[in-house]
Amino acid sequence: MVELPPPPSRLFTKDVDGKLVDKVVDFLQNVGISSNIPDNLSTKDFYSNIVGSHLKLHQIERGRVTCFFSVKPAVANFYGGVHGGAVGAVAERMAIACARTVVAEEKEIFLADLSISYLYAAPANSQLIIDASVSKTGKTVTVVAVDFKFKESGRLCYSCHATFFNMPVSNL
Repeated sequence: MVELPPPPSRLFTKDVDGKLVDKVVDFLQNVGISSNIPDNLSTKDFYSNIVGSHLKLHQIERGRVTCFFSVKPAVANFYGGVHGGAVGAVAERMAIACARTVVAEEKEIFLADLSISYLYAAPANSQLIIDASVSKTGKTVTVVAVDFKFKESGRLCYSCHATFFNMPVSNL
């Protein structure tokens, strides 16, 4: 058996300027790359708890769900605005909830596509209104639009579209 040497601690091509590599490494370290996750944050699906705790249900109708979202430090990024991953997680949950208002209970829904336009950063301590509405629903596909707007001004900050496949539950 042949033993391979351990991989180098940093891999980059020789044609990349060392100063650029240092800048990228500094950025990644500043945003917490390779940080240890505290034990109290390592519980199953903790991320869903973080994201969900910032949502407050406002209204449910057929084809529409509206919630309020508080931008707190737990969902903020390095720059103080809502983390893009948090926007995606909230958009997905809102889209699923909205799709469930029109898709038959005996059908499973599977996320096929989620697109997000980050139009304006929502800073810490801001309040957002998130409105999810069904754009199209059929036998096999449901499309949901999710808009994030500032509560005070109504200005759109994130616009999302989710496409779901509607599948009959297997009898297996």
